[in-house]
Amino acid sequence: MDIAAAIAVAYLLGSIPFGLLLTRLGGTEDLRSVGSGNIGATNVLRTGRKGLAAATLLLDLFKGLAAVLIAWRWSPEAAPWAALAAVIGHCYPLWLKFRGGKGVATTAGVSLALAWPIGLAYAAVWMAVFRLFKFSSLAGMAAAVSAPITALLLGKPEFALPLGLIAALVLWLHRENIARLRAGAEPKVGAKV
Repeated sequence: MDIAAAIAVAYLLGSIPFGLLLTRLGGTEDLRSVGSGNIGATNVLRTGRKGLAAATLLLDLFKGLAAVLIAWRWSPEAAPWAALAAVIGHCYPLWLKFRGGKGVATTAGVSLALAWPIGLAYAAVWMAVFRLFKFSSLAGMAAAVSAPITALLLGKPEFALPLGLIAALVLWLHRENIARLRAGAEPKVGAKV
């Protein structure tokens, strides 16, 4: 019961659509009608509200962090699966007809909560790829893939499977970005969509 409860709470925490809530409070248009239509920080940035984008990034990260930390308190065995549930909640939120974001910031939060070196590697990979190429999508995918690899390198196979499933989900949700990257049509951060 503790594991099931932790996973349910993690999903509900993950599904809080901070990007949509903040842009509504900030008086901008419906975020789902802007740019990619996603509810994450990158799309919030396309509204021109950098402060709201930064707040979205932090809140999406912290909800993943909180979901895993709460699960640790209930049942340490639940924590890796709560990480997966939180990211699924962000990507497929119940209250938005299962249309959410792509999970990059929330994955950063759950990675950090599972083991700080995984979170540190995630952030380092994201920043390095972003600085080199200026594609948020590419940086997010690379960071997500780095998380299960880092878990294995750290001797944490119990984290590697759920983080691998998260990475697969992040890649799946970026499939249109992958097609645009291959075609040379993916917009860089700061470009109009």
